[in-house]
Amino acid sequence: DSGVWPESESFKDDGMSRNIPYKWKGTCEPGQDFNASMCNFKLIGARYFNKGVKAANPNITIRMNSARDTEGHGSHTSSTVAGNYVNGASFFGYAKGVARGIAPRARLAMYKVLWDEGRQGSDVLAGMDQAIADGVDVISISMGFDSVPLYEDPVAIAAFAAMEKGVLVSSSAGNEGPTLGTLHNGIPWVLTVAAGTIDRTFGSLTLGNGETIVGWTLFAANSIVENYPLIYNKTVSACDSVKLLTQVAAKGIVICDALDSVSVLTQIDSITAASVDGAVFISEDPELIETGRLFTPSIVISPSDAKSVIKYAKSVQIPFASIKFQQTFVGIKPAPAAAYYTSRGPSASYLGILKPDVMAPGSNVLAAFVPNKPSARIGTNVFLSSDYNFLSGTSMACPHASGVAALLKAAHPDWSAAAIRSALVTTANPLDNTQNPIRDNGNPLQYASPLAMGAGEIDPNRALDPGLIYDATPQDYVNLLCALGYTHNQILTITRSKSYNCPANKPSSDLNYPSFIVLYSNKTKSATVREFRRTVTNVGDGAATYKVKVTQPKGSVVKVSPETLAFGYKNEKQSYSVIIKYTRNKKENISFGDIVWVGDGDARTVRSPIVVAPSEIA
Repeated sequence: DSGVWPESESFKDDGMSRNIPYKWKGTCEPGQDFNASMCNFKLIGARYFNKGVKAANPNITIRMNSARDTEGHGSHTSSTVAGNYVNGASFFGYAKGVARGIAPRARLAMYKVLWDEGRQGSDVLAGMDQAIADGVDVISISMGFDSVPLYEDPVAIAAFAAMEKGVLVSSSAGNEGPTLGTLHNGIPWVLTVAAGTIDRTFGSLTLGNGETIVGWTLFAANSIVENYPLIYNKTVSACDSVKLLTQVAAKGIVICDALDSVSVLTQIDSITAASVDGAVFISEDPELIETGRLFTPSIVISPSDAKSVIKYAKSVQIPFASIKFQQTFVGIKPAPAAAYYTSRGPSASYLGILKPDVMAPGSNVLAAFVPNKPSARIGTNVFLSSDYNFLSGTSMACPHASGVAALLKAAHPDWSAAAIRSALVTTANPLDNTQNPIRDNGNPLQYASPLAMGAGEIDPNRALDPGLIYDATPQDYVNLLCALGYTHNQILTITRSKSYNCPANKPSSDLNYPSFIVLYSNKTKSATVREFRRTVTNVGDGAATYKVKVTQPKGSVVKVSPETLAFGYKNEKQSYSVIIKYTRNKKENISFGDIVWVGDGDARTVRSPIVVAPSEIA
């Protein structure tokens, strides 16, 4: 990532065992403003790689030539995955409480490969290779390379070596949504993580009649906006004229009307420029609520809540209201939703595998930040720093999944990277906290397809005991590359080993993956039929029987054979086949369903999503 801020409380080693694992071969590399003593029993490694950046720019001067973070991104992601317990952390009073990583007792090593001066694939490859050689268990990488084949993708090449050694690589899906086919890191041997929202919001509006409306604000000051007059008139409330707003700036709280002709982002800019004492914005725009900021004492409320606010403002001779800041509300429904920005599949790397794999919290995630860079703004020219910051992106989702992978690796040290990924996928939750299918903030009023969220939101406790897993060996992935028609040299570029060969018989492109995707051509009028073969391993306590339950995508017929899998002992393998027949349906563009293996007494369910979509979306 972009490095680490070692002084952050998230990287203190209180409570950490003094026995660093014997297999650890890493080091704390000294550099500019960074010495070896800055590592400890939590942050056990720090290295930096910039020979590629220097080679590409021979006359360049590296501004921070060490593992120290200048951006905040690396500190944020690494504290999310394994930061220690920090009491009283917050973003200017928001989300205040104990901050901790997903695996707070795991140890961290930072490999700085992102620079203010740019990024080179050779540095990323070198950093990942070094992490593997140093003995890490999980690599969390919140970046990717777009529109490159697997044999030119440094993440894919390094991740193959990681997978061979049982190291899981967890990666971000990208932030180019909601357009389909924008996903990066769709690599068959990595975990690709999409971003979702969190069930919390901040701030409230209280009217003079006692009604309180929970809204959204991250205004970074403990401003007192109590019992201010509420201003609502058509002239001012368009909130697009700085001149008009300046005339009422100190007279109270302005209600900015939700007008199609004026975007709420324009209204925020106008309110900020006019230094208005208080404002109420009306919007459900996920771009604002997931990634935006407010720079004046103001709050955003939904259009449905706005009706009663406007009604009150119109019906009372002297209406007034209060805005409360530094409040945090949890349990907000519905949540999670697929973030509007999260990149969608299918993956250009290989269309035959359903990507992303899973979704994890990514919007407004609180984690460690660099204290010498602004993280908030008041008005147009007051910049504030903070040790903890809200950031949004699949970069924030990835380390959530990485941390769970670390916990699974600790609980099941014998599991392969594919087994850990399978456990996360088959136990992921496709439902939100209203027990309805997860919605898609990038396509309002629609349910999220697996092309947006994979199998659903990760469920760490269920992943600990998945019942069945879909495993894969390095040779299985090589067979896939052979089936894709990759040349010998292209395969050698990825594997970096002559120990693999293409099978004598025609290899199958059907990888033993815990999900299914069928792409058909809109130009073909005949039915599309795809057959899949899968092998599952029983990782439960002993003998178990699973019966299949299928939800068919619209327009498709799905047949699973056999319909019952009986296991006599732990680690026994059983195979089954799936035939998906799709008859073109003009009403349906992308349809989805699932295959669920239900264990004895519903004790365990092993779910695999299905997507049927036109190949043109790629």
